[in-house]
Amino acid sequence: MNATGTSTIRVRYEETDQGAIAHHSRHVVWFETARTEWLRELGMPYQQLEKEGIRFLVSEVTVNYQFPALYDDLLTVETSLVDARGARLQLGYTITSPRGDTVCTGTTTLACIDVDRGRPRRLPVFFQQQVITGTEKE
Repeated sequence: MNATGTSTIRVRYEETDQGAIAHHSRHVVWFETARTEWLRELGMPYQQLEKEGIRFLVSEVTVNYQFPALYDDLLTVETSLVDARGARLQLGYTITSPRGDTVCTGTTTLACIDVDRGRPRRLPVFFQQQVITGTEKE
């Protein structure tokens, strides 16, 4: 399980406090943005998943803050698969500043839900083929 993706996010002025430091709540939003791009890079955008009746709901988030992100920083967010089994997907994130500092690390655990039934369901075959085993898309 080594599927990773990289996104860049610029810290906007409205995301900062009076000291030009990004508010701690923004980091989780950046995880969401990076996760969306990661899925797109893998060829399975959220929009397609939802058309197939699949939704991912966040069941847990962890964030370990290390260095501040500053206004106008172009951050690098690395997203990687930590675990995928049954109806759960866990992703890890590392956000790095343009100065090379690790801004934060974190994880999200996602529950795979059947939209019509509103109940957990197994991860799509796509994840078993593309993410878990790493085979090529046919």
